[in-house]
Amino acid sequence: MEEQVVCPWCATEIIWDEEFGPEENCPHCENELSGYRTMQFGIGEDDEVTEDNDVQVKAEEWSDDYEEENDDKLDNKHKKWLEQGEGYRNTNSALLAIEGSLQNIFDDQEEVPECPSCREYMLEAGTQKFNEQNFVSTVAPSVGGPILPTPFEVKWYVCPACFHTASLLSNKDREVLINRLTPKE
Repeated sequence: MEEQVVCPWCATEIIWDEEFGPEENCPHCENELSGYRTMQFGIGEDDEVTEDNDVQVKAEEWSDDYEEENDDKLDNKHKKWLEQGEGYRNTNSALLAIEGSLQNIFDDQEEVPECPSCREYMLEAGTQKFNEQNFVSTVAPSVGGPILPTPFEVKWYVCPACFHTASLLSNKDREVLINRLTPKE
């Protein structure tokens, strides 16, 4: 029975193929599985640049070796799938292509929350207004009325990486909520 591996960054269970061995990076968030919240400093080491070059050379060698070893193992369906660039990994390359546009949008936003699913920054998609016709407020006797009186607004955010959506109460209505919850003296 194989050991269960959970990514410490996104808490996703990692299922790896016995043929290829354990994953070094999470296939969901692409963070390194072995380096969670650790930093290593080489005190007195002057060869930092050569380490980066070595890593790049090793990655290129691994990529070439992988393609050579597994080319005959992939059937035509999977080869076509990889050539077309479909799948989860392609989303990340597409994200890299639009990164400049995303950064400009993030700069324009008042708030830039992180996605609770993948930890990428989220785009503000719009505002939804709630009133008495489409929202029934919960009445709290200890507050003396509704916790969040209508009308109020909610800002909607969408993650450009995993397309998860989330909402936050507008700044104006946050103040209303805090005032409602503050004890009256």
